[in-house]
Amino acid sequence: MSHTIRHKAKLLNRVRRIRGQVDAIERALEAEAGCEQVMHVIAACRGALGGLLGEVVEEHIQSHLVEPLREREPDAAGAAEQLVDVFRGYIK
Repeated sequence: MSHTIRHKAKLLNRVRRIRGQVDAIERALEAEAGCEQVMHVIAACRGALGGLLGEVVEEHIQSHLVEPLREREPDAAGAAEQLVDVFRGYIK
């Protein structure tokens, strides 16, 4: 079973929150909010998208690289886990 299917409910909840943030951008623009407020809402949305991407990529690496390598090649599994740590730091 794919990790996106296994975590479907959690991922869909995140997408729904992101949709709400995109709607907030539209409302801010419609209301002619100041540029500072619009940029703040856009930055929040961008952060939420980055978080979603990070979660999906991290689960992908864990499911398709780390777990299959854990018993056969522990060093390679460790390297893949380090990659996850680097990616997590980069995406935030």
